[in-house]
Amino acid sequence: MTELLKISLPDGSVREVEQGSTPADVAAAIGPGLAKAAIAARVDGEVRDLARPFEGDAELALITSRDEADALELARHDYAHVLAEAVQALWPGTQITFGPATEDGFYYDVLAPDSRDPFSMDDLPAIEEKMREIIRADKPLVREVWNRQDLIEKWRNEGENFKAEWAGELPEGEELTVYWSGEPGSEGAWMDMCRGPHLPSTGKLDPQAFKLMRVAGAYWRGDQNNAQLTRIYGTGWLNKKQLDAHLHRLEEAAKRDHRKLGREMDLFHLQEEAHGSVFWHPNGYRIWRELEAYMRRKMDKAGYREIKTPQLMDVRQWTQSGHWGKYAENMFAVPDIVPEVDGLGDGPANPKVADDADWMAIKPMNCPAHVLVFKQGITSYRDLPIRLGEMGCCHRNEPHGALHGIMRVRQFTQDDAHIFCTEDQVIEEVRSFCRLVDEVYSDFGFDYQVKLALRPEKRFGSDQMWDKAEQELRDAVVAAGMANADYGWEELPGEGAFYAPKLEWHLTDAIGRTWQVGTIQGDRVLPERLDASYVGEDGERHRPVMLHRAIFGTFERFIGVSIEHFAGKLPLWLAPVQAVVAPIVSDVDGYAGEVLAKLEAAGLRAEADLRNEKINYKIREHSLAKVPQLLIVGKREAEEGTVALRTLGEKEQRVMSVDEAVALLKGEATPPDLR
Repeated sequence: MTELLKISLPDGSVREVEQGSTPADVAAAIGPGLAKAAIAARVDGEVRDLARPFEGDAELALITSRDEADALELARHDYAHVLAEAVQALWPGTQITFGPATEDGFYYDVLAPDSRDPFSMDDLPAIEEKMREIIRADKPLVREVWNRQDLIEKWRNEGENFKAEWAGELPEGEELTVYWSGEPGSEGAWMDMCRGPHLPSTGKLDPQAFKLMRVAGAYWRGDQNNAQLTRIYGTGWLNKKQLDAHLHRLEEAAKRDHRKLGREMDLFHLQEEAHGSVFWHPNGYRIWRELEAYMRRKMDKAGYREIKTPQLMDVRQWTQSGHWGKYAENMFAVPDIVPEVDGLGDGPANPKVADDADWMAIKPMNCPAHVLVFKQGITSYRDLPIRLGEMGCCHRNEPHGALHGIMRVRQFTQDDAHIFCTEDQVIEEVRSFCRLVDEVYSDFGFDYQVKLALRPEKRFGSDQMWDKAEQELRDAVVAAGMANADYGWEELPGEGAFYAPKLEWHLTDAIGRTWQVGTIQGDRVLPERLDASYVGEDGERHRPVMLHRAIFGTFERFIGVSIEHFAGKLPLWLAPVQAVVAPIVSDVDGYAGEVLAKLEAAGLRAEADLRNEKINYKIREHSLAKVPQLLIVGKREAEEGTVALRTLGEKEQRVMSVDEAVALLKGEATPPDLR
C-alpha cells in the first residue's frame, strides 16, 4: 500500500496525497479555477515549481498572480531566461553566463560570437520580437537534476565555457539543476543551468509586459581581468498596465533628475577634481542655508544643544569605537606628521611617511566625537537626557561607481544628533523624536513609512541587549501611534547597524519612489566601548543609552530628493530666487526697480530682469530656472501701481496692487515652522 503524505493548507485543512504528487496536483484537486491561476508554490516556506514533487509531509501555500511580490520575482527570472534563449536563437554561438531578476526587471550577461560585434541597442528590437515568439509558444519550463560531470561535459561540448567553469566550482554535494524551455531533449528545446524556481511555462508571461532597456559592458564574474561581456537590461511586469506605469515613472524621473535640474537652476556642479564632493553655487547654497536654519530652529525648540567636533581624530579612537574594524576601507586616513617632501617649486613632489607614523582618520560619522563631548566633566542622572546636535561634515570613501549626483557622495553633512539618556527615558525620547520627524516631513509634504531594522548576523552586544533595544523601539512607535498600516509599519530582519537596531523613515515622493532618510538607533555598545557614564541616584556610575538620530539624513541627499519630488518647483520659502520683476519695455525699468525695492524690504529674495529681451523670452528663461513667481510690469501697471503676477506652472496671471502682491508673497515665503 502506497504511503500517503499529509499536506497542510493555509486554511488549516490537511489533504492526503500519494508520494510523487506535486503542488499542481493539490491545486487541481481543490478546483479548476485554482489550478489555472496557480503559478508556483511555497512548500515549507520555500518557493518552488508547481511540478516539483513533495519529498514528505509539508505545509503548502499556492502562489497566484495576486501574490505580487512572489509573482514578479518569478516572472522577471523567466524573462531573463527567455532573453538568453532569444539571443542564442538569433545568434548561434553566443555564450551565456548569468541572468538574475532585479528590483524592477532583469538582465543577462552574454558574449557575442566571434562572427559579430558586441551586442548594441540596435539589436534590442529583434531580441524583443524573438522573446515574444518564445512566450507565445507557451513552452513548458521543466526542471531536471544533473550529474556534475555530465553537465560540465555538456557545457564544454557546446562551447559554453563560462557555464562549464561555474558548474565546476559549485560546492561538492550541491544539487545541480537545469531548466528546459520546451520538453527536455525535444527539437527546439533550450536549456540553462539554474536553481529555479520558474513558472510552469513561458506562456504564463505577458508578451506585452516587458521591454529591453539598454546594454552595458560587464566583466565575467565582475573581474576586469576576465572577458568583457554584454549585459542586456530589461524591465518586466505582470501585465502591460504595470509596464506602462513603470515607463511613465521613468519618464517622469528623467524630467525630475536632480542633476539635470541642478544645471538648469544653477544650483551646483560636480567635477573630476573632487570626486564625490559638491560645488555648491549661490542658488544651491541658499537652499542649504534655508534648510539648515529651519532644522536649527526645530532642534533648538526640541531641547538640543548644538556642538562642533573635529574632522580628524586619532585612528586609535576609531579602533576603540569599533569603526576602524568595520569601516576602515571606507575611511580616509592621513599620517599625523608633516611628511618629508622631495622637490621644490613646481617640480614633482614625493611625500615620504615615516614607518613609525601614527595615523589620523577623517570622520565618517559624528558619534564617537559626541561621546567625547559627553565625557567632559561629571554628568549626573539629573542632567539627562542630554541632546547634542551637530551639522556635521563627514567623509566616506565610496566607490566611484556608487557615486550618484548629490544623492550619494563622499563628503556630506548630516543634521546629526545624539541623545544620552537613562534606560527609563529611552521610550519617551524615541516617541518624542517620532513626533518631531512627523512635523518636519509634514512641513515638506512628504508621506512616509516607518520600518524597524533588526539585528544583523554580525554584531556587537549580547542577545539580551538586542532584545531590549528592539523592544524599546517597538514600544516607542506604538506610543507615537505609528505602529500600524497607515504608517507602513514593517520589521526588517537583519538590516540593523552592527551596534544597534534602528527605526527608519522611508519618504514617498511625488511619483511613488521611496527614499530612506530619517533614522533613530538605540545604542548600548558605543557608550560601553568608549567608557561613557553618568552618576546615578545611588551614587554609582552607570552607562547611558545613546540614541543616534537624523531627520534629513544628509543635506545633500535631502536636497536631491526634494528637487526631484517637487520637480524643481520648490516651495516659495525654499526657492533660491523667490520672485523676478520683468518689465515688458525698458520705459518702465524705473518702476520695476521700485517694485523690487518693496519685495526686498519685505525680506523676499528677488531680482529684476532688465535685459533688452522680449517678455516671452524672459518668461521661458525664468520658468526653466524654476523661479516661483514672475511680476510682469508694463506701462499700464506702472500707471496703475499694479503688477501681473505669474505663478510657475499656472497659465493664468493675476493683476493686483504692488502692496497686495508683496503681502501675498511674504506670507507664502515664511518658513512653515514660523507661520
